[in-house]
Order: sequence, then structure tokens, then C-alpha cells
Amino acid sequence: MTDIKQLLKDYAADSDRVLNELMDLEENIIAPKLLTAMRYTLFSGGKRLRPILTRMTAELLAGDLVSALKVGAALEMIHTYSLIHDDLPSMDNDDFRRGKATNHRVYGEGIAILAGDGLLTYAFNILANLSLPAEKIVRIIQLISDGAGINGMVAGQVLDLEAEDRKIGLKELKEIHRAKTGALFRTAILAGAFCADPEDKEIDALRKYANYLGLTFQIVDDILDVIGDEDKLGKKTGSDEELNKATYPKLMGLDQARAEAENTATLARESLNMFGEKADNLLQLIDYILIRQC
Repeated sequence: MTDIKQLLKDYAADSDRVLNELMDLEENIIAPKLLTAMRYTLFSGGKRLRPILTRMTAELLAGDLVSALKVGAALEMIHTYSLIHDDLPSMDNDDFRRGKATNHRVYGEGIAILAGDGLLTYAFNILANLSLPAEKIVRIIQLISDGAGINGMVAGQVLDLEAEDRKIGLKELKEIHRAKTGALFRTAILAGAFCADPEDKEIDALRKYANYLGLTFQIVDDILDVIGDEDKLGKKTGSDEELNKATYPKLMGLDQARAEAENTATLARESLNMFGEKADNLLQLIDYILIRQC
């Protein structure tokens, strides 16, 4: 069986290599401070889960690995832009991210907003220049713009803001996280699939896996905000409570939230049954996410 921690470390290193190559823009950039601010958060120590998901899915389906790594890099840029904006005073007002001062604390709000904008737009430039058939490029761009956009991640962030200081139920909470967190997980997995030649039944199975994986990740993230170690997480805990946000522990209690994470993880595993042992890496990733709550 694969050592998942070592594999994730190796895959993250590969993602960093590709990101560094794509961000080697000094000779062509007209606003050097913008590039510096973009790189600051992009290389602040993320686990690269989204590009890893893209790569693992492409490998599962024997797809184009070079293209998958670039798709994953574009997704990591989009994810990073969302973190920069999420940390702003007008949103979550966080001072630290991954153990470092947040972008706006270092470069000011204006540059931070523009650094996020720069990462988002550059991501689509990368996608447009993939060495894949045109119809696949269009499909991947459509997937990513949907997942990151007005009915995906951005919509989820709006719903999250609207839920502050308001009592909501479990159904509404799941809807928020299905968009805010789950959409980009789903996008990462399906974009990886289209670096290959997936069958419809494979796409259906991977979509189910992605939905349950994203939900598991969010439940564990909510748990960690209550009981996590700030030094290990690299960010302040208890922020959800300070902002009076609805979370799984708040609605269900810690024990029931843990049970819910286990349940969604089981459903994620079952979604991959059709792939057999080929899906071992994706299966182990579920366990890796689960043990973060310990």
C-alpha cells in the first residue's frame, strides 16, 4: 500500500515545481509588486490538495499528466486568490494564514485584492494554453469557471457571509459548503478526468466521490476550528465562533460532527467501488483528511 503522507509530500513538491515555472514572470511583468504579492500567498506552504486531486484523477484514468499538473496549478492559483480575498477585513478579517501574516497585512488591502485578481485571471491564461484537444480545453475551462464562479465557490462565500449572526439549519449549512468548499474539490477532480478520456459512468462516480470528499473536508475543518492546534494549523482557531458562523460542531455537537465526517467519508469510499484497487490513492486521501480532526 502507498505511504499516503510521503506521496502527498512528493506530489505537493511536483505542484510547487510547476507553479514556480509558471510564476517565473519577472521579465514580462510591468508591476513587480503585484507579482511579489501573488507569489507571497501562493508559496506560503499550502498542502496543494486541489492540484493533487487533479493529478490523482488523471492518473486513475491514464490521462495526460503534464496537462493535469498545469490544470492543478491553475486551480491552486484560483484557490489562493479566494484565500487572499477571504482574509480581507470586509470578509473574515484574518491576520494570519498558514502561520504567516495575511496578504493584506503585508501589502495593504488594495494590492491584496489585485494580487487575488491577478492569480484568478492568470489561471485562465494557463488553461487556455494547455496542450490538449480544443474541445477538452473548453470543457475544462467551463468546469472551472462554473466551480469557482457565481454558482460555485463565489456563491458559497456569499451564502457564508449572509449566514453570519443568523440561525440556520443543517440543510442550509450543507448547501453553503457544497458551494464554498465542495465546488472547487469537485472541479479539481472532474478537470483531472478530462485530461483523459472518461466514460460517463466514471464521471458520475467521480462526481459523487468529490461531493462527499468536499463535505468530509469541511466538517473536519469546522472541528479543527474548535479543537485544532493553532501552531499546526498555521491560523487562529475559534474564528468561526467569533464571527458567529454556523458550523457542524455548533449545530450537531463535536461527537455528532465527528460521526457525520465518518459517514460522509464512507460514502466517498463507496463511490469509488467501480475502480477497484486503481483508486487506492484517492481512497487513502479520505483517511488522510479524516485523521486531521484527531
